[in-house]
Amino acid sequence: MDNRRLILLFVFFFSLVMLWDAWTKQHQPQPPASVSAPADPVAAAAPQPSASLQRAASEAAKAATAPEVAPVKAETVSIKTDLFTAEISTLGGDIVSLELNRYKSVEDKTQTFSLFGSKHHYAAQSGLIGDGLPTHKSLYAVAAGARELADGADTLQLRLEAPAVDGVKVARIYTFHRNSYLIDVAFEVDNGSQKTLAPHAYYQLQRDGTVPEGESSMVSTFTGPAVYTATEKFQKVAFSDIDKSKAKFNANADNGWLAMVQHYFVAAYLPTTGVPREYFIRKVEGTGDPVYAAGLILPVAAAAPGSKTQISTPLYAGPQIQKTLETLAQPVAAGGIGAEGLPLVVDYGWLTILAAPIFWCLEAIHGLVGNWGWAIILLTIAIKALFFPLSAASYKSMAKMRSVGPRLQAIKERCGDDKQRLNKEMMELYKREKINPLGGCLPVLVQIPVFIALYWALLGAVEMRDAPWALWITDLSSVDPYYVLPVIMVATMLIQTKLNPTPPDPMQAKVMMAMPFIFGGMFFFFPSGLVLYWVVNNILSIAQQWKITRDIEAGGKAANDAKA
Repeated sequence: MDNRRLILLFVFFFSLVMLWDAWTKQHQPQPPASVSAPADPVAAAAPQPSASLQRAASEAAKAATAPEVAPVKAETVSIKTDLFTAEISTLGGDIVSLELNRYKSVEDKTQTFSLFGSKHHYAAQSGLIGDGLPTHKSLYAVAAGARELADGADTLQLRLEAPAVDGVKVARIYTFHRNSYLIDVAFEVDNGSQKTLAPHAYYQLQRDGTVPEGESSMVSTFTGPAVYTATEKFQKVAFSDIDKSKAKFNANADNGWLAMVQHYFVAAYLPTTGVPREYFIRKVEGTGDPVYAAGLILPVAAAAPGSKTQISTPLYAGPQIQKTLETLAQPVAAGGIGAEGLPLVVDYGWLTILAAPIFWCLEAIHGLVGNWGWAIILLTIAIKALFFPLSAASYKSMAKMRSVGPRLQAIKERCGDDKQRLNKEMMELYKREKINPLGGCLPVLVQIPVFIALYWALLGAVEMRDAPWALWITDLSSVDPYYVLPVIMVATMLIQTKLNPTPPDPMQAKVMMAMPFIFGGMFFFFPSGLVLYWVVNNILSIAQQWKITRDIEAGGKAANDAKA
């Protein structure tokens, strides 16, 4: 097999790897059936040690997945902090809208980005389980208090009070923090009845299956619920699996968290480790368009007559800023909240082991230069330098193949259709010229995992969103508005094709010439930060390949002149 066919195989292999990587991100292997939750959480087993949690789980699932029927008298309360504006409904106390002040809408840059609400159904809900206790269908009254985080204040509280039933008073308290996307969601139960209360609380995220705003059909990222537990780690659940009643995840644990993940952003309930909880994920019936509920159930400390009890669970709703997620994953003693595994929502798939340190390097460079575009360029140069010896070996082999191209063509013409003779004479030529036919491809194959890991690191980094580089590139996460970088990329790929050995087979030559346009066509729809990386990498490859090819051809010419 000659080097031209190896190049074609390399291109084909690279394409397969990219397709496989995209497929695996959408179809992660599921945990064993022994830890899967039943399709209907109404019948889900109860976590221990609470003996009454099985009945509570059934009641919670019924309440938590009931269709929305909003009464006319429901109102919303607007809460403003330095990072977001939240709209909270008096019906159930749901967070029905969350606008992130530091992020712009993809479709309209004059508007802020809405994580909850906006153009699709997405809300954070919670409620209590027990006779007469309020669910997310109950109507609350809003207590007096500030609605905007005051200058110099670190926290802001919103108190919602449910009507008393049999002497039991329940208040829901939201606590918002300065410079934080964490929201504490607490229930305070004042037991004025004559019996002991042992309630349970449920927290859920309810969302439709709409593709997030600004998502490209050419870039596949996961959208949907996810569960993390210490035993089964990060478990993504596709909406399609929920539709088919095939959702599998670890339903019972005393640790972990539940999230709704989408490109760049995440909403996650992060309960305290060591408390038994039950996770549930299902499709909400009777809503028309598909709506999905993902949540968890927690026991609340019992309250004797005349006493109070409470429970508080943090909700993180915001961007997947990796430093922030890593901090939250730390133990409480180290300044976090013990949300182990939370950084995994920035999903790099099977190349996390490479992508995570690559992004760490990218972030370190950004700390020095202060611009993500220049950080991408410098990181690309650093990776290119790291693989310089491998690239040099590849280009030397290709340059030698290019230099013997005329003789290979002569052998092909002389041998005609005699494939056995053709291969024999080609191998003899390679042996005489000390050429390894595999030398042009094998060094490049070694680099593929690193390049794909860098691709996913750039794709998954919310830090690139709305981040400018220079001139017309004002958002590295969006496509080039004038398609300048994709055009440059196609041009660089054409130059690389010209520098490669010309395949003697006309069909192979046509395929090689078509590849720049095929790949370039895809990159027209990729974020400009990714295209910038490929352009810089191609330019560096052209410079290195041109230098090596010129030196080898000059050396060959000098040797021929000496023989003459």
